[in-house]
This record gives sequence, structure tokens and C-alpha cells, in this order.
Amino acid sequence: MTVRQWTVDITIDELEDERTTHAEARLRTEGEQLAGRGTAYRHPNDVEVPQIGDELAAARALSELAHRLVLAAAQDIEEITHRPSRLRS
Repeated sequence: MTVRQWTVDITIDELEDERTTHAEARLRTEGEQLAGRGTAYRHPNDVEVPQIGDELAAARALSELAHRLVLAAAQDIEEITHRPSRLRS
């Protein structure tokens, strides 16, 4: 059995004056780095709960990262097969 470990680091920044939370999810593999970014916006009338902004921004960053990973896999398949791939994210 072959085991590989990939690490995803998520960095979260909150800008209180803009009512936004930004997250970046960065994946590091043996030969590649991919990143996804996400933002959560708080309406001025909403109660400030930092954890909710963190969760939304991180989820959106991970979603973008997942999409980029699927695109990278499709590109790798096309390089090997010399044919268009039809992967869906």
C-alpha cells in the first residue's frame, strides 16, 4: 500500500471596518501548489459572530481549491492522452 499525505493550510483574515472575512486554502503536494480564495461578507444589520465568517470564507476557499484541483487533474489527463478530458467538478 502506498500512502501519500497532502496538507491544506487555511489562512483567515478579518477586516472589521469592511465587514469581510477572507480565507486562503493552500494545498502543497510533492511537486505542486494550488490555492483557493474565499470571502464572507457581513451585512451591517447582522450580529457579529466571527466564527460564521471564518466558516463561510474557509468553505468558499476550499470549494475554489477543489475546483482548481479538478482542473489540474483534467490538464494532466490531457497531457498524457493528448485528448480532451471531460471531468466535472
